[in-house]
Amino acid sequence: MAPRPGSYGWPVARQRVPEGPAPDPAVQKLRVQYAKRGRLRFSSTRDFQRALERALRRADIPTAFSAGFHPHPKISYANAAPTGTASEAEYFEVQLRERREPDAVLTALNAALPDGLDILAVAEAGHGALADRLEGSRWRLDFPAETAQQLADATARLLAMDTAEVSRMTKRGERTFDVRAAILALTADGGSLDLVLRHQTPLVRPDDVLAALCRHAGLDEASRPLVTRLSQGPLAGDQATIGNPLETG
Repeated sequence: MAPRPGSYGWPVARQRVPEGPAPDPAVQKLRVQYAKRGRLRFSSTRDFQRALERALRRADIPTAFSAGFHPHPKISYANAAPTGTASEAEYFEVQLRERREPDAVLTALNAALPDGLDILAVAEAGHGALADRLEGSRWRLDFPAETAQQLADATARLLAMDTAEVSRMTKRGERTFDVRAAILALTADGGSLDLVLRHQTPLVRPDDVLAALCRHAGLDEASRPLVTRLSQGPLAGDQATIGNPLETG
């Protein structure tokens, strides 16, 4: 007769013990704004993560790490721009195991990162999640100058619509959604568009607005603009002004 669990001759299950040493506790969390410029706009989110982790080591920033035999730096990213899109308003948070002055971190990281990945501002993190403060984005789309009149006409048609649906392939398959509902402001100025988008689910991107302009408003599909995110953050009272997500007041 086989012994019962816990009796003589039967191994008693051991309580699982966390692997690896415990990390030093984080004592400071910083929020950081950075830009992707020039050719570095083609760097992916993973490319930037690798570059940032190397820069933190080179700059001797005391980054806090997770526990275990494979610790990871405590860095969180929020709403990164698509690959190929320039941006003046990308954000991440980093936790430190020793306190540092935000201005000193800014200077040290800029010295360690490649030109085109530029740290613009560093601040102590406030309460709440950074992602919750990123309610909207402002974008500039620069087209060839000869498309100015067509761009103005297409913009007027799109703004006059109640809905403008487009389809996009996602991780869960093709999804159809209304672009018009996310547009808080859209202005044509010569060969450029100034665009303010509300962040919603699914997230509407400038490429989706461009698809709506081509599909529903008569813009030439051959027109491919240079897209730059100018800002992102909390929406102000008029719902078309973007606040600063690093401000805690």
